[in-house]
Amino acid sequence: METLYDRRDLDIGSAGSRMNVGVPSYLFAFFAYLVLAILISFSWRGRPQGALIILAAVCSTVWAGAIAAGEFGARVSFEMIQLAELSRNLSWCLFLLDVLCKKDGESPRGALIFRLSLGCSAVLLLLGILFTTPLASKYLPVSETLFREIVLVLWVVLSLTGLILIEQIFRNSGATQRWSTKFLCLGIGSFFVYDFFMYSDALLFKRISLDLWEARGLVNGMAAPLIVIAIARNPKFELNIHVSRHVVFHTATIMGAGVYLLLMATAGYFIRYYGGTWGSVLQIVFFFGAAVLLVTLMFSDKIRAQVRVLLSKHFFSYKHDYREEWLKFTQTLSGSDDSVPERVIQSIAKLTESPGGILWEKNDAGHFSVLARWHMPEPDCADAKSLDSLTLFMTRTHWVIDINEYNEDPEKYAGLLLPEWLLKIRNIWLLVPLILRDECLGFVLVRRSDLYHAINWEDRDLLKMAGQHAASHLAQYRADQALIRSRQFEAFNRLSAYIVHDLKNILAQQSLIITNAEKHKHKPEFIDDVLATVKNSVSRMTRLMEQMRSGVRGDLAEDIELGSLLARLVRAASTREPKPVLGSVASDAVVRADREQLSTVFGHIIQNAQDATPATARVAVSVEKQGQTVHVIIEDAGTGMDRAFIRDRLFSPFDSTKGLTGMGVGAFESREYIRSVGGDILVASEPGVGSQFTIILPCSPLDGGEASTENEGSQS
Repeated sequence: METLYDRRDLDIGSAGSRMNVGVPSYLFAFFAYLVLAILISFSWRGRPQGALIILAAVCSTVWAGAIAAGEFGARVSFEMIQLAELSRNLSWCLFLLDVLCKKDGESPRGALIFRLSLGCSAVLLLLGILFTTPLASKYLPVSETLFREIVLVLWVVLSLTGLILIEQIFRNSGATQRWSTKFLCLGIGSFFVYDFFMYSDALLFKRISLDLWEARGLVNGMAAPLIVIAIARNPKFELNIHVSRHVVFHTATIMGAGVYLLLMATAGYFIRYYGGTWGSVLQIVFFFGAAVLLVTLMFSDKIRAQVRVLLSKHFFSYKHDYREEWLKFTQTLSGSDDSVPERVIQSIAKLTESPGGILWEKNDAGHFSVLARWHMPEPDCADAKSLDSLTLFMTRTHWVIDINEYNEDPEKYAGLLLPEWLLKIRNIWLLVPLILRDECLGFVLVRRSDLYHAINWEDRDLLKMAGQHAASHLAQYRADQALIRSRQFEAFNRLSAYIVHDLKNILAQQSLIITNAEKHKHKPEFIDDVLATVKNSVSRMTRLMEQMRSGVRGDLAEDIELGSLLARLVRAASTREPKPVLGSVASDAVVRADREQLSTVFGHIIQNAQDATPATARVAVSVEKQGQTVHVIIEDAGTGMDRAFIRDRLFSPFDSTKGLTGMGVGAFESREYIRSVGGDILVASEPGVGSQFTIILPCSPLDGGEASTENEGSQS
């Protein structure tokens, strides 16, 4: 072109039919982008990025077709070509912007960038329309030379915008993402670089180079395959643009056979050349054997299947975006809406868009039973042992079993015998094993999907991997359930031991009454004391029965004034020798605890001090207040204990020095309760000298007046 407009009016707008290089060049670009648009249209699936790629491919097709028609001699105005080129550039820029914004996820920043870019694109479109309209040069207050330069600057700016977007996409792509984005950047960047060079050259020399213009179609057409590869590699697009696997398989088979025959021909040549008189015969035998081997290999179903898997794994984009699939799987598996077994079913079923499933679990007896269901009825399992063949097969092979494939070709599942009642389950489709450390913990029956009609090797690998992960989750669930049951039994056993210990103390009170009855039954004071003791025993046994029913012990906390409580306990213990003595008591010593439990703790320690002390010795009880704690000190001059006994045996449950009359839970229960209210028990003892127990309790302010000093009768 001599100038921006003069030569194009002659070459593109004329009615002549002169064929030039521009016709095949732009026809090549036209067919390349037409094929790209058709491929994307058939694999679009309604995704937003697919729509933008289709728009850009269609605009590129129209642009190349318009120029090819003009080069061929059709009446196509240059303004129409410029509008087509403007729509092509803007559509590719919008697609690049969408790709760039997707790297920010659904963040406000990405949405803002996309909205601002749409606004800028609209402005550029208006400017482009304005400066490509034929009347614009006549009515705009600019000279013709300046007008042409403004149009060239507009094309340079659009090309530069596309290059900046490509640079940002490549810069923001990680090392793993560049494997897929590099072809996108090379493909789209190639024609933006070419346009930038061509229009910069035109802006410098005041005309568009005819050679650059005519070669432009070939350059743009060569970019289309690179874009196809980029879309096929990038799982974010998910457009499934790829050559048919069957075409690749048969092509690879033919190429492999050709290479094989070529090698065999070379070998046959050397056999004939070096074989002497036997050369021809050996060559014929060798070729016949090679042909038989080739036919055998080509008709082997196993080898053909392995070749298909090899080609699919190494020459095609993966069917699944494993990062997205695994995030979705783990999110479902670790959710909190349903129980763990139901979430196991849902997480595996959703990998194949299945609407339901059933989970079988291996019980303690080694048989499999239904653990959970999701949108499927309870199956009629006549005999649990009928699943032995299935579970042994899963343990040995770790295979995902396709029921349709099992019915059509049972030989693929050699050694597997599925029970009739299992095959009769409605909409049964897949059986996914849950394998953990080569043990089948269970399996999931997956209901038939309305979207998936068959699974391939990739689906099987994904389901097998998901089954192994779900098996560890199921094992953790079973361990948690066993731990909960163990803790429940532990709590019940501990409560039972405490209650039996209290019953032993009550029995000791009743035995003491019987022992003293013959001697003191004629004394009114004794009768009054007996009635009070029996009343207290009945009250304590009633509370023990309530604790057995509720499973809760000592939950009635109240503010207790320790002086009155200890005075009552010392008075009740004075029926035995040596009689305890209550010493100094802080007047404001108030704690918050359960009265019955605290009385049991003090009574047990006082009783043990009496048991370990001779009748002529002394047992003393005192109360001190130190800061925000109260110290109850119980001293005796008894046999004492060494440090090893205090450390290893004193607070050890079920370890008693009283023979058959002791249970060994009193000291353990006392310390556990004191610690539960924020206190502790300290012990200082020396053999032959005596012991000192210090019960430390946190202070509690009086709640609404004086603390409770109700006398509940004698305690032991």
